[in-house]
Amino acid sequence: MTSAVLRESAADPATPSVRAALQDPPWVRATLIALALGFVSLFLLLPLLAVFAQAFSGGLATYFAAITDPIALQAIRLTLIVAAISVPLNAVFGVSAAWAIARFDFRGKNLLITLIDLPFAVSPVISGLIFVLLFGAQGLLGPWLIEHGIKIIFAVPGILLATTFITFPFVARELIPLMQEQGSEEEEAAISLGASGWQMFRRVTLPNIRLGLLYGIVLLNARAMGEFGAVSVVSGHIRGKTNTIPLHVEILYNEYQSSAAFAVASLLALLALVTLVAKRVLEWQIRREKQS
Repeated sequence: MTSAVLRESAADPATPSVRAALQDPPWVRATLIALALGFVSLFLLLPLLAVFAQAFSGGLATYFAAITDPIALQAIRLTLIVAAISVPLNAVFGVSAAWAIARFDFRGKNLLITLIDLPFAVSPVISGLIFVLLFGAQGLLGPWLIEHGIKIIFAVPGILLATTFITFPFVARELIPLMQEQGSEEEEAAISLGASGWQMFRRVTLPNIRLGLLYGIVLLNARAMGEFGAVSVVSGHIRGKTNTIPLHVEILYNEYQSSAAFAVASLLALLALVTLVAKRVLEWQIRREKQS
């Protein structure tokens, strides 16, 4: 009799006893929700509000003067240039790496996956030091570069190299599991019907991975524009030349120009908010596409 009741309850999840066994008590759920909301408010919302409060503490005139200062504009311009170059490069690399890993078996595949994850495992500061050891004046290639008039460290090329290195896993890591889950049946069908490799990629592969690709690009762009550690090491902090937005914020804050520092920092905070909204929209689109 007892076995029959248990089987009946297991077969019907709507049974009150089953629902009670599968759900936490109301006080547990309320406590966890309160802890989560408290953590988010304390460590995310309050700092974000503090940034904007400090940014506008001196008034609108002070705020706009800080973000339109020629040195600040140069930092913004350099940040946008670095992002405009590193994001497409890493997007192309990410798609290529994901294609190779998800579609082919080859010797060194696991090594490639490990190398893709390397920027996640190495501190950004250590990454910057590696570039200094390679391309600095006393580095491995430094004397040859100086002899040929090529400047990488303490110049824009070094900032671009450091940013590209730090950010290149984002697109690849987003696309690899997605392409492995999708499989290659549709692509094989397109090839068997006479499509060329480029036609197959443009009409089959790219539409299937477009949301994952956009998701990776959004995260990649946010990290590229907000990178501090590696860029700080290779930039040289040359005001008006090699300072990106995060480095300019640091200099202003160290000079006790708090209102100006927070005003410029608010641009990165706005970027974070836009990134968060875009991320949520893409996640919603991905879930919706999987359910359809």
